Amino acid sequence: MNRTMATDKNVRLCQPTGQTVLTITTTEMHTGGEPVRIIESGFPKPRGETILDKINDLRQNYDHLRKFVILEPRGHFDMYAVLLVPPDNPEADIGAIFLHNEGYSTMCGHACVALGRYAVDNGLIELNLHQESTTEAQVNIQVPCGLVKTFVSVQEDGDVIRTGRVRFESVPSFVVCQAAVSSAVSLHHPETPAFLYGIMVVDSRKAFAEDGVYHHTCIFADSETDRSPCGSGCTARAALMFQRGQLKLGQTCTFRSGVTGSEFQARVVNTSRVDLTDAVVVEVEGQGYYSGRNILTLEEGDSLGKGFIVR
Repeated sequence: MNRTMATDKNVRLCQPTGQTVLTITTTEMHTGGEPVRIIESGFPKPRGETILDKINDLRQNYDHLRKFVILEPRGHFDMYAVLLVPPDNPEADIGAIFLHNEGYSTMCGHACVALGRYAVDNGLIELNLHQESTTEAQVNIQVPCGLVKTFVSVQEDGDVIRTGRVRFESVPSFVVCQAAVSSAVSLHHPETPAFLYGIMVVDSRKAFAEDGVYHHTCIFADSETDRSPCGSGCTARAALMFQRGQLKLGQTCTFRSGVTGSEFQARVVNTSRVDLTDAVVVEVEGQGYYSGRNILTLEEGDSLGKGFIVR
C-alpha cells in the first residue's frame, strides 16, 4: 500500500476526551543532584497566621496535592518540592514550605540554595547593585524552623544580572547527644517541633581529613535518599565536629555526597545559644541549577494520576 503525507487541510488533530480537572505549573531546579520542584501556580494558598499553621492546613485539607506533585507518575519516591508562601517574619523576603514523600520538612538547605537564585532571577527581591563592590544579593527566607539568610553571587553582564553560587546561614544548631538517639533520647526543642527526621551514614575512618573533604549520605523522610550532601545534614555534622574539636570557628571544610559526588562547603561562622544550650551558626555554600519547567495536569477519571509510590 502506498502512503502519502496528508496536506495540512486534511490533517485531523486528536483531542483529549477527558476533562482536565487540575493544572499545576512548576520550575524545576536541582542542587547537587537533589531536585527542587518550585510550585508556581495551581496550588491553593494555605491558611494560617504562621508557616506552621499553613503546613497544618495543607496537611489537613490539601495533602492530596502534595502527592500529586511529589509522587509518580509526575514525580518519584525521592522527589522534593517547594511551595512559596507569604512570610509572617518582617525580616523575611519570602516564605517557603518544603514537600517530600512523607510530608513536610521544617528545614531544607539544598532547596534554600536553589531558592536564593530563583528569588533573584524572578524579581522577588529588590536589587541594589549600584555599588561596584556589591557582588552578592541577600535573600531572607522564612522556613518552618526560622529565618535563613541566603547570599546569592551576582554579576552584571550589560543589562542582565547573572546569578551563581549561593551560601546560607542556617538557624542555630546544637548537639543533643553523642550516643544512639532513636530509643535512648527524647528529643525536644524550646522553639519548634522536635523529631528525628533523618540519619547520616558517614565515613568516619579518620577524625581529621587531610584534604578537608568528608563523605556522607543522608537518608530522610520515608527512606528518601538525598542526592546532594544535604544542607541540613552538613549543618548538623559541622555542629557535631565543632563540639568534638574537629572543626574550628571560621574553618571551611567540604562535605561530599556519597551518592553523586557533589559537594557543599561549610564553616561555623558564629556561636550561639538556644534556650540554655550551646549552639553554632553554620554557613553552607553550594550551586543550584535550572533543569526545566513543567505543566502538571490531571485528567478526569485518572485515579493513578493522583499519585502513587512504588517501593
